[in-house]
Amino acid sequence: MPKDVIYGRTLRKSFARSEEIQDMPNLLEIQKNSYRWFLDEGLREVFKDVDTVTDYSGNLELSFVNYSMDEKPKYTEEECKARDATYAAPLKVGVRLRNKETGEIKEQEIFMGDFPLMTTGGTFIINGAERVIVSQIVRSPGVYYDRQIDKTQVPTYSATVIPYHGAWLEYETDANNIFYIRIDKNRKLPVTLFLKAMGRYDPDKPHTWLSCIPDMTAGCITGERIKETFGGDERIVTTLEKDTLITREDALLEIYRKLRPGDPPTVDSSEALLNNLFFERARYDLFSVGRYKFNDKLSLLKRIIGHELAMPVADPVTGEIIADAGEVLSREKAELICRSGVIEVTLKVGGKNVRVFSNGMVDMAHFVDFDPEEVGVDERVRFVILRGLMEQHQGEALKEAIRENIDILIPKHIIVDDIFASVNYICCLAQGVGELDDIDHLGNRRVRSVGELLQNQFRIGFSRMERVIRERMTLQDLDIVTPQSLINIRPVTAAIKEFFGSSPLSQFMDQTNPLAELTHKRRMSALGPGGLSRERANFDVRDVHYSHYGRLCPIETPEGPNIGLISYLASYARVNKHGLLVTPFRKIERPSCRVTDVVEYMTADIEDRYIIAQATEPLDENGCLKNRRITCRHRDEIIEVDRDRVDYIDISPRMMVSIATAMIPFLENDDANRALMGANMQRQAVPLMVTEAPIVATGIEHKCAVDSGVVVLADGPGVVAAVSATNIVVRYDSGRTRDYKLIKFGRSNQGTCINQRP
Repeated sequence: MPKDVIYGRTLRKSFARSEEIQDMPNLLEIQKNSYRWFLDEGLREVFKDVDTVTDYSGNLELSFVNYSMDEKPKYTEEECKARDATYAAPLKVGVRLRNKETGEIKEQEIFMGDFPLMTTGGTFIINGAERVIVSQIVRSPGVYYDRQIDKTQVPTYSATVIPYHGAWLEYETDANNIFYIRIDKNRKLPVTLFLKAMGRYDPDKPHTWLSCIPDMTAGCITGERIKETFGGDERIVTTLEKDTLITREDALLEIYRKLRPGDPPTVDSSEALLNNLFFERARYDLFSVGRYKFNDKLSLLKRIIGHELAMPVADPVTGEIIADAGEVLSREKAELICRSGVIEVTLKVGGKNVRVFSNGMVDMAHFVDFDPEEVGVDERVRFVILRGLMEQHQGEALKEAIRENIDILIPKHIIVDDIFASVNYICCLAQGVGELDDIDHLGNRRVRSVGELLQNQFRIGFSRMERVIRERMTLQDLDIVTPQSLINIRPVTAAIKEFFGSSPLSQFMDQTNPLAELTHKRRMSALGPGGLSRERANFDVRDVHYSHYGRLCPIETPEGPNIGLISYLASYARVNKHGLLVTPFRKIERPSCRVTDVVEYMTADIEDRYIIAQATEPLDENGCLKNRRITCRHRDEIIEVDRDRVDYIDISPRMMVSIATAMIPFLENDDANRALMGANMQRQAVPLMVTEAPIVATGIEHKCAVDSGVVVLADGPGVVAAVSATNIVVRYDSGRTRDYKLIKFGRSNQGTCINQRP
């Protein structure tokens, strides 16, 4: 039976069969949240990374203490449009200059240029025109494994270790079972040669070279040790036969010859080169998402589930046996092993013993009696470092020690254990332990929104400014030098201006109608700097992938050369703190099969673990699944299972499509190609002089109008005190009044008329 529903002031009849328990998120939150993150955290990260600039002699030290942005911009949004100005606010930075010789400290607040502000509608006004920063969808940093079958039908394995920025590591095995590594796309080397070079001890950075694997402790990695550590794997043994260099010094010199042909090799220069390539935060950065993906891929959990243990596993802290030899590991037991801080296990696979080890990262919550977020920890930490801190400190002292060592506990660059574990993963893959990666899976792709794109530009400007500061430090008189005289803000302002003015991701807003505005802000592009090019993009990248479900719309995409490269966010999708797309599902209670109101947001790789029913699945009066057999999704398959095996249920039937597609009534009856055209053409519709509501609606129209920013919304409950053609005065229940100004005959970006009527 149809129900009465009210959208705004319109009464409609709803024929919906499934009840929606959660409203859609704000449709502009991807833009607004990202920009807010940039102002609150992104800028702070840039200043923290730069920290201090020291001159070549080490006498002068310039540091950035704090920053602030004026709340009040110079002009309002309307004035900026009228004057062809940029809607911006001044950014001010507190700078401290210290002279180490005299101990003199000078502090100044320096104007760093006008920084563009985001309007309430999620846009930027640059030179009087509204622009939108389109989000970019790119390959996520992480470790990716692949397998090929060569012409002799022998399987060969390859892997790529991708940082956020820095040198790539590529592994490959050949038909003769020799295991090679390629550093930063240079000529290949035997992997054992590289592992020998890792055996270093640096007193300035002891934590970088500290390994959780006892046999591979820094300073003593020999061929015999490597063979023993990797469990006598045939690829490692064959590679050691080819790799005739014995000492670490020989290995370092050989690496230097390969990476810097023509330069005279020395051990010191080779060590410095490796250190700069991989262990220097300024040159090699994983970003938070890279560390998360490394830990996820290189942990034991996903590799050991369903395998038989060859040796018992003991808790490294208490010594208690967790699992016995011969036991086949369930998910629960595998999770217990990982939680306990176990670094390695030996599995029995096809009659062979396979040694599997992780990168030594653990969830800190299982080892301390306080919430890790209290001390700023939101990721797994290095067990070997945490254990050392716990042995030395307790209580509040431990919390303080964790805060001080957070960059060592959660390294932002690669560590030796990541390298050992990533090499071990390939050895295990050849024995059938571990999973290959699908690069088109949305678990392996992430979104770079406006905040991150701006942060990168700011970083570029800052690194250019740093060089200028150093040069000026050497030229100026030490007695009269001030922070103002050293800093030239032009590189920073030029980088920001260039981004807003000429980046392919900074686009003139499509303002044909409110839907066009809204969908432009929710657009995802695979093109642009650091992304794909149209010519290089193959069919697989453009195609619809099963992991798009509930994250990207399978229908709305342009026709022509950009097909599949530009897509749109699905209606319930969100972007999490790592930039990964998440979508909501309702949890099903076992064994009653009752659909709860608990909503969980999941990334694509977490969703792969579960069996998920459709939102239209009928429920009985108690909210339990009605049918005994349920049609569900699991990864890329549609399967029919007993109802007690279902884990989650979709939150809404429209969660898989974008806003524009969800506006098409009876979408399920349309051919996909025609639906694509319909979704795209709605954005080109010219608004009517006298607005009219559609006769048949889908229930999303009201939400689009409200979130697109074209209607005036009151801040809270109250009474309209006065109305004219240009103003609405609202008296709130709190007693405060506010005068809302309406747009009268304004010019849109498309040269059409925008006119608001009360």
